[in-house]
Amino acid sequence: MARIVETATGEVERVEVDPVTLDLIENGLRNARYEMDEVLFRTALSPGIREQHDEFPLIGDPSGKMVVGQFGLSVPDFLDGFEGSIEEGDVLLTSDPYACGAAISHANDWLLVMPIYHGGRVVGWASMFGHMSDVGGKTPCSMPTDARTIYEEGVVIPPFKLYARGVLNEDALKIILNQVRMPDWNRADLNGLVAACRTAGRRVVEMCERFGTATYLSALDALLQRNHDAMKVLLHAVFEEGRTLSFTDYICDDGVGNGPYELKMSLTRTGDKVHIDFTGSSPQAAGPINYYINENLTRMFFGIYMITVADPQILWNDGFYPLIDVTIPDGSYWKPKHPASLNGRNHGVGRVFDLFGGLLGQTNPALLNAAGFSSSPHFMYSGHYSSGERKGEWFQLYSIGFGGIPGRPLGDGPDGHSLWPSFVNIPCEYLESYYPLRIEKWETVADTGGPGLHRGGNGVDVAYVFEEPGTIAIHDDRWLTYPWGVNGGHPGARGTKWIERADSTRQVLPSKCHDVPVSPGDVLHFVTWGGGGWGDPLERDPALVELEVRRGLVTAEGARRYGVVVGDPAATEALRAEMRAARPAELPVFDMGPPIEQLLERCEEETGLPAPKRPVWTDA
Repeated sequence: MARIVETATGEVERVEVDPVTLDLIENGLRNARYEMDEVLFRTALSPGIREQHDEFPLIGDPSGKMVVGQFGLSVPDFLDGFEGSIEEGDVLLTSDPYACGAAISHANDWLLVMPIYHGGRVVGWASMFGHMSDVGGKTPCSMPTDARTIYEEGVVIPPFKLYARGVLNEDALKIILNQVRMPDWNRADLNGLVAACRTAGRRVVEMCERFGTATYLSALDALLQRNHDAMKVLLHAVFEEGRTLSFTDYICDDGVGNGPYELKMSLTRTGDKVHIDFTGSSPQAAGPINYYINENLTRMFFGIYMITVADPQILWNDGFYPLIDVTIPDGSYWKPKHPASLNGRNHGVGRVFDLFGGLLGQTNPALLNAAGFSSSPHFMYSGHYSSGERKGEWFQLYSIGFGGIPGRPLGDGPDGHSLWPSFVNIPCEYLESYYPLRIEKWETVADTGGPGLHRGGNGVDVAYVFEEPGTIAIHDDRWLTYPWGVNGGHPGARGTKWIERADSTRQVLPSKCHDVPVSPGDVLHFVTWGGGGWGDPLERDPALVELEVRRGLVTAEGARRYGVVVGDPAATEALRAEMRAARPAELPVFDMGPPIEQLLERCEEETGLPAPKRPVWTDA
């Protein structure tokens, strides 16, 4: 466990903080958190961070609790795994999920943790991690879809001092950068992370000097306590005392032929506290899809969902953590044993939100979303230029794709949007300027969003035309199971991937593959899943359906799933009456699509891919 070195003696007495000062400090912290983002975006070189914003900042209190941030980084878990002293000017780095209690969840994420000192004492922590586009290993971008251990996934950095009392450990950094394919990118991205944390440190110190250390620290306590009190009210309002809720969803496969993986979550409220239990989930995967999620991160995801959906005005932070107990079985998908591979955990990150949507909405329709976050699709393309001025030069692309967002109580799911609200597309102009490819089309796919009173978002078809020989890799899911609909809404469409070869042949690709060769003129169609629908599609305004037909979001044939005959109100009324008469009077709360066994039986016929084998627990 880390030993914090402080020269100041005695405790800082807490004081009352008036509402105006509290508001100033709260917004000062919010601004500092967004300033961290901007500093990084202006410094990083990799498109994943610079263009798509695949990074997550945090500013914490002296104990490491997040007060503002985008992602609870579990600074306390990091400190528990760090052996040695921590002093002013230190900046710590790790990429080893197993060494920091899953404060990060795969080796591509480089996590920086920095103490913030003022007056000889720690007044907080700044922390940030970013996804490095490459960390070495056997495949470009370091995400081999057939990895069995973390040792195949590139350099794994144990917790150490990147800066000790302000001095860079240059030798260690040289060793790390010697393992990666794009050292200039990694160095720039890492420098940006350091600069962002130091920016946060300066802003915290400025607030301590402006308001006084006692007032600043007391304000942090008040913000954490306010979050705790608000969450306690929400828990009582949403969850019935003593009732256990359960929900199950699936990861389709693990990249090496096993699946689907059952992901079960249960929740029980007892008094002021709730217990979240992952018992009943599948065992850890042989392939790299395991999502090593610790108890604090589970609390964080729960808080994101509850606060964002139920009361988004609450400042989301770690203050509510004491209200949540968590059980995660060892050796399960959620807590694999070392050295299990982890690089494809992006599917689990998405399923957490689907799980919470299905779980929390069972007792409160206002919290019930359909499925559709589901994954965070990745696409990679790399190789050497074969001719011209850049002949022999290495190129490497890592990018995040988007799918359909689920239908919600308040409206339709966005088409082709991101799992994380801060993520954005890499512009086509950027891709075509910096990489030997052309974007033939980037469009939503009509009818892929699940029908409902509120339609699920459509998936997207991005058609990449390759101009140089190279290899590609894909990480995605929802190719076997469907993004489910709720309250009478229908499931969204599954995702598909295929290459139209320059010789006119067609090759269907699995959702998880790497080192697939491509040649000039080949076209990859990267089609993502749609979001599930919310509510009865027969209640959707026919005029809105016809508008979406004109806009290319729904086809004329797809409109009939809403009981709409385009251009014929009388036929629409008759079709809807016929459809109502043919269905059950009470619509299902969840429409998961066909049962798993049926999906497996029809897998090759429907998808062109072999069915995965069901995973089983072993003593290994």
